[in-house]
Amino acid sequence: MCAKSAQARPAADCGDLPFLIKRDGSWLYKGSPIARKPMICLFSTVLTRDEAGKYILETPAERGQIEVEDAPFLAVELEWNGSGREQVLCFRTNVDQCVTAGREHPIRISHDLLSCEPTPYLHIRDGKGRFPIEARINRATYYELVALAEPGIVNGRKVLGVWSQGVFFPLGDMPNCRDADCA
Repeated sequence: MCAKSAQARPAADCGDLPFLIKRDGSWLYKGSPIARKPMICLFSTVLTRDEAGKYILETPAERGQIEVEDAPFLAVELEWNGSGREQVLCFRTNVDQCVTAGREHPIRISHDLLSCEPTPYLHIRDGKGRFPIEARINRATYYELVALAEPGIVNGRKVLGVWSQGVFFPLGDMPNCRDADCA
């Protein structure tokens, strides 16, 4: 009898939940902002992605899909130590999680199709399947990152990028210019 009661039951599917994580990192419930940061931090610990890439809040008892406008988290602060290959980049998110960029937590750059503006992301943790949970690196933090950039070559292209934990992350192509034009 005890063995039966100890068996794990699958979480009850609650369908769509009335949560929205906006692009600016704010969380809404039924259209109203969640003002208590500890509550947001708690919800962030049960956030995952399913095999189709949908965002899910999942506890052992219940699970439901939520809407996320861009990435569920923001990288809002950068601390670094060292330089070159020895450099280590540590990011703090809007839910006070500290993540060090490296093989397990890569930085990637996406470009807006219309404006071609770069949007940087940091891998926070794996979801299910091939869909990661990421933080969008906010503009101020991205500018700090760019200030640390150095030249490199990736797939035969000259790029500017940053090192963290021995991994080089390209941020963008090197400008095509002559010495007189770039001075």
